[in-house]
Amino acid sequence: MSEEMNKIVLFRKKGIRKQLHGGEWWFVINDVVAAAAETLTPSQYLKDMRSRDTEINELWKNGGRAWGGQIAPPTELVFDTPAGKRKIKCWNTEGIFRLIQSIPSKKAEPFKRWLAKVGYERIQEIENPELAQKRMKMIYRLKGYSDAWIERRVRGIAIRDELTDEWQKRGVEEQREYAILTAEISKATFGITPSEYKKLKGLQRENLRDHMNDLELLFTQLGEAATTEIARTDEAQGFDENADAAKRGGAVAGKARKDLEAQTKRKVVSSENYKNSKGKIES
Repeated sequence: MSEEMNKIVLFRKKGIRKQLHGGEWWFVINDVVAAAAETLTPSQYLKDMRSRDTEINELWKNGGRAWGGQIAPPTELVFDTPAGKRKIKCWNTEGIFRLIQSIPSKKAEPFKRWLAKVGYERIQEIENPELAQKRMKMIYRLKGYSDAWIERRVRGIAIRDELTDEWQKRGVEEQREYAILTAEISKATFGITPSEYKKLKGLQRENLRDHMNDLELLFTQLGEAATTEIARTDEAQGFDENADAAKRGGAVAGKARKDLEAQTKRKVVSSENYKNSKGKIES
């Protein structure tokens, strides 16, 4: 198993194993319980916790929705151990957060305070959306992105939101169908799907658009904005009609990309990513 896929993170000098699975991080449950509850018998602690907390027990067995997100049931993942490869019970991030809430330990308080802070900030952002945008810009700035790139990225998010709002109005089912339509736009714009694009840039869990340079973002925006306009003009309804609009919208951006490449003799699609360029993305 690669180092990227099987990592140990430290919380107050306690090792917590995690693994990338299904596009998100999963944490070894016993490691989290041992660190947060300061117990040497995490399995027994967890058993007692499930007995006293019926919601945790239900989530453990069936999963469920919380905070607007999906808590999947725990699953067993394979880890390298001193005794060889072993299957160990893990939970995704939201499941771990809910678990932490049920641990009455001073050591769990940092987790709880973080959750409270995130919840409070989310309420603020709902009341005043400008705060969310300011926080996002600050985070990108702290990571070293240029102001010009940040403005382009923020504009791209607005264009993407407008497109998904349009899809929702036109009977496209969220998540799975959104991903398929996005792949159609990307194929027509760049000649590759988002998953192929991420592979080219050497990315795994990272957001692809956070690793695009200015031109890549521009053509992404053009493809999505064109798709929105075509869907509105055609009054597209349902998945099939919107898939046609996605291909045609992406083709508009694809033609523009090819015209630019012909003029500059340079490819727009790049293997460059933010990590490997040491914090420098063209803007």
